[in-house]
Amino acid sequence: MKSFQVIVLVTLALIFSSCNPDSATPDLGLAVIKEGRSRAMSSHAPGGSNADRLKYIQPGDTAVIFDAKGAGVINHIWLTFNEARPNWLEKEGSATPAELIIRMYWDDSSVPSVEAPIGDFFASGFGLRNEVRSQPVLVEGGDGYNCYWLMPFRKAAKITVTNDGKKAARSFYFQIDYTELKKIPHNTAYFCAQYRQEFPEKTGSDYLIADIQGKGHYIGTVMSVRSRSPYWFGEGDAKYYVDGEQEPSTWGTGTEDYFLSAWGFSENLNPYTGCSFMSKGEEDLGARYTLYRWHVADPVRFTKSFRFEIEHTGWMSADETVTGEVDGHVEREDDMATVAFWYQLGHPKKFPPFPPCEERVLPNLEFIIGGKDMIGSVHHSPGEVELQEGFDWTDGGQILFTPSAEYAWLEADFLIEKEEYQGLILKMSHAPDYGNYKIFIDGQAISRIPMTIDFDFNAPKEEARILNLYSANLEVYDYYLGSATLKKGKHKIRFEQVGRDANSTGNCLGFDSFRLMQRWNKKRTSLGENSAKKS
Repeated sequence: MKSFQVIVLVTLALIFSSCNPDSATPDLGLAVIKEGRSRAMSSHAPGGSNADRLKYIQPGDTAVIFDAKGAGVINHIWLTFNEARPNWLEKEGSATPAELIIRMYWDDSSVPSVEAPIGDFFASGFGLRNEVRSQPVLVEGGDGYNCYWLMPFRKAAKITVTNDGKKAARSFYFQIDYTELKKIPHNTAYFCAQYRQEFPEKTGSDYLIADIQGKGHYIGTVMSVRSRSPYWFGEGDAKYYVDGEQEPSTWGTGTEDYFLSAWGFSENLNPYTGCSFMSKGEEDLGARYTLYRWHVADPVRFTKSFRFEIEHTGWMSADETVTGEVDGHVEREDDMATVAFWYQLGHPKKFPPFPPCEERVLPNLEFIIGGKDMIGSVHHSPGEVELQEGFDWTDGGQILFTPSAEYAWLEADFLIEKEEYQGLILKMSHAPDYGNYKIFIDGQAISRIPMTIDFDFNAPKEEARILNLYSANLEVYDYYLGSATLKKGKHKIRFEQVGRDANSTGNCLGFDSFRLMQRWNKKRTSLGENSAKKS
């Protein structure tokens, strides 16, 4: 009995000593002065002039933006460059974040440990310049790219940027802050990141995000998805295979659950997870998402290997299923691109060949009838009509209508060259002086905007939904109207104004293009209901 009491007392003493802040050295963070020499490499111009930039990174060229010798750790990366759209300074625009590839090499390795398009690396996909506010990655205003991942090296480090596009990267600024050290602890791991894509996802197997050999821990994922079918794409479960497992030891509950959302996605920017971009109409044909999750507080540890896969299953519309009914757990073939982030001891295995720029562009599934194709057939109520050109988002120029009276209308003809079942999409611009409009095709109302069921040409005119084109800033949205078979020949689209937003200063209309998006012809079979659609 006495020995049992001794054991209890010793155990309690150990527990209480572990809770005592005086029993261990506290983590005092920045209050502890550490050895090291702070340095930076930047695009600073010699002599103190204002030309603090790489004026151009020409197509096909590679710029070295960091090249250090000795031991150290990169603490922070900042860079920026001109937008792709023309501006007052440079009329031709610049390369996009998707066309510039960032690579990082540690300790004289001839192969990169980091390889990804700049935009995807900074959690901003599709070549867009979206704001990101997270703990390790910050894209301020969509222009100032910042990264705070720690990147240690023992003997040397090099970072390059390659322009894989057809336009020069103009006015490229950068600063990389690092600390010189005498040595790096032996158990310090290398920072790694790898880009992958499937356009579309391959059937019969899960999508591979990471396949790592070595010891380390997994720290983050960026995912960009474009749906090739209507309805919800994100029923796919995340699966972790650790140290050669044949079956996943972690099996998740859905794509939105992995990214720490629930019941779908909404645009959000948080320290460890977020959705930096979501197109209007989250379950529409052609919907796009860019998502990130950082495993800062919950790294996935492995000693030999780590394989991370995710299912690509979701809901499918009745016209794409074998049963002819809406189904909730069907293998989908959407377009997906990812970047995996991890630390590992030793260099990562050599990455597969990096896809060239033309293969990284989302496949064009659309037949586009742009404003330039319709401007000659426009009829309208009193006001001015012009074809606006020169913006990177236009499909040959948008039709801008500035009415001179309230309750305006505009109509234009478009030509269907091939009769087939296709998704119908409008690209519309929004601005501070735009009005509210109803839409009609061949005299029939568009009754739902956006909508995810088959297009209803028989909806009565009075049920037409109103499209609010007001926005405090210039924005462009795609609107999926549903799917239909339009007969070969001439058709008419009509916009009728029905007032304006309370904040709008006008009743203008910006109509960029009418597009027909390919729909899959093959039928899909349900894989079984692993999870129910959250709605």
